[in-house]
Amino acid sequence: MDRIGVVDTMFACIDMGSIAERRLSELEGYGERFEVVRRTVPGFKDLAVAARRLIERDGCAIVVACGMPGGADLDEMCAHEASQGIMMAQVLTGTHILEVFVHMREESDPDKFATLCHNRVADHALNAYRMLYAPEELRKRAGQGIRQGGEDVGPLAVR
Repeated sequence: MDRIGVVDTMFACIDMGSIAERRLSELEGYGERFEVVRRTVPGFKDLAVAARRLIERDGCAIVVACGMPGGADLDEMCAHEASQGIMMAQVLTGTHILEVFVHMREESDPDKFATLCHNRVADHALNAYRMLYAPEELRKRAGQGIRQGGEDVGPLAVR
């Protein structure tokens, strides 16, 4: 049985890991073809190590790494550093880690922010599943301006 890892943080104001778990549990093959392994860490700078451990120690075929940078400039800088750590973990393991960051600066309305967060996490969880079991579904969407969590921008006309 395959394993899909989900790692989230205590720092986030929304339980992002549960959103990912719930979305994955709705998909074909859950419990038979794949299972979800979840870990929670204090903050987003801890995500890279946790994701690497999910891959190397727990045998996860792919990981969804969820984080929520705060609104301060320092938080944005730390998010960039955390992102680089996640990229390094991908290279070191040769395994995809889908970074799902929802920046608190993206939306000031709490209800809209919660919707954005839910949609982005659920969309990336579905992408993780598709990367393992339905890569042709991703290919169909290539160049379509699809956004995770927000409105799609659509493709540009090529002349």
